[in-house]
Amino acid sequence: MRQPAITPASEPTSRAEAGLPRLNAPEEVAAVLGCSAWWVKDRARRRLIPFTRVGRAYRFSDEHLAEIIRMHEERPAVNARRPGVAAAPTRKPPTRHQPDAAVPTARLQARPPRRMAKSQYGTAA
Repeated sequence: MRQPAITPASEPTSRAEAGLPRLNAPEEVAAVLGCSAWWVKDRARRRLIPFTRVGRAYRFSDEHLAEIIRMHEERPAVNARRPGVAAAPTRKPPTRHQPDAAVPTARLQARPPRRMAKSQYGTAA
């Protein structure tokens, strides 16, 4: 006898049997990543991390979570320091340019604030 393609609702099936991926809520992903749920939702809203949208809710599969971790992984620099090898010389800090003494300079004078000029009329607001 031929088996139906879709199992009847009366027969309980687990996700593993059905072959469906587990979808995690942003709170669960945040707990795994050690960040806030707001950060996860914000990055998904801005399309910076992979996600699945079910209705208006963001959901993340295990593959999405692994990809998010890979995206934010930090690798060591290519030219890592090796013990026993002299370090490259560092740049000298820039020296300040001293203006020539022959150029005359004028000192600036501050103007009195506007509110002081208005108060000379003696009117109350």
